[in-house]
Amino acid sequence: MNNFLSVNSPIVSATLAVLILLSVVTWSIAIFKFWRQLQGKKVDRAFNESFWSVHEWSKAGEVAKNSEGDIARLAQAGFAELKTLGEAKPELKHLGAPQDVLERQLRQTLQNIQRYHERGLAELATIGSTAPFVGLFGTVWGIMHALQDIGKSGSASLDVVAGPIGEALIATAIGIATALPAVLAYNFFLRRLKVHITDLENFTHDFLRLAQKYDFKQ
Repeated sequence: MNNFLSVNSPIVSATLAVLILLSVVTWSIAIFKFWRQLQGKKVDRAFNESFWSVHEWSKAGEVAKNSEGDIARLAQAGFAELKTLGEAKPELKHLGAPQDVLERQLRQTLQNIQRYHERGLAELATIGSTAPFVGLFGTVWGIMHALQDIGKSGSASLDVVAGPIGEALIATAIGIATALPAVLAYNFFLRRLKVHITDLENFTHDFLRLAQKYDFKQ
């Protein structure tokens, strides 16, 4: 810690500050997304239990209307489209075969949900890929600065060289320590997002099947 605080080069100090900031951003995104996923999973589970326990199509619409979560949002979009299809003169964007129009609306809603949950992943990927290079830049600059000081002192003994170069290597170590959690978090959330999208696609297929059974009426 003393070596970290005693870095003489302002460039290296600025690099370390940037890496610490990136680390804070990484952990903030990871903690927030993990909390949101836990809450979302709980809400979706409750909606599935309520939705699939009813015995009438109209009551399923009421359950969707009074529920929250991604799956409920899909159901709300589906029932809203069914209501529009039942109107005497629907708008042009609602014209076409009922199954095709309903499937398009559900797909668009699913894509919007996916884009929402992809927020933060790009930042994690960027931090994970660039943090080691930022640290390496600080190390190279620090070593160059240390060699200049060694040249001015006229001494190249081990005790003179080891200290400044060791301080410069701190940047690389912090760069790796910043990148590793970002990469792990990115892979973790990307995997969970794929599983979640699969669940949404399964619900979409089931909703289309039920809508077809009830002749695309709400």
